Amino acid sequence: MVDDMKDRKNETWATAMMRLRRVAWLVILIADAGLLAWGAMAALVPEHLLGPGSAPILAAGYEGYTKGSWSELAHTSPMTAEYITLLFRMFGVGNAEFALLAMTIAATAFRRGDGWAWWALLVGNTIAFGAPMTYDRIVGAIGPFEMLEYVGIIGIYGALAVTAPFLKAKGTGV
Repeated sequence: MVDDMKDRKNETWATAMMRLRRVAWLVILIADAGLLAWGAMAALVPEHLLGPGSAPILAAGYEGYTKGSWSELAHTSPMTAEYITLLFRMFGVGNAEFALLAMTIAATAFRRGDGWAWWALLVGNTIAFGAPMTYDRIVGAIGPFEMLEYVGIIGIYGALAVTAPFLKAKGTGV
């Protein structure tokens, strides 16, 4: 009788975790797809990636940090502007690469319930979303895409919170 109740409790808990994981991996996938889109745009067309007030994020970031003019920099020191653009593009490539990896982990190992995947997504997304969010705050350039970074990381943290591998039903061992 007691074993039967424990078995039902284990089954119920396992079913609930499967349902939560089914939704959670999609939330993570969508948030990381947003990071992929941002990274691809930063890598391919940084001059069209909008920041605050519909200004290009690269120019807005430079101007917010230096209090100087991006167009003046591009005019007086074009190679410096090109170098800064190259660095920004590489930052975008890094974000896109991470996003592809995170989406793969979410759609496979996390979806299966592998504990390592949960930790990888927690640490990886904290770094991958944290870096551009930190950049945005330092340079004072928070626009529409930047606000979506906050939405994305909150969604990821919520999805990870409800599927944490160390959550167990009391007395079930599951």
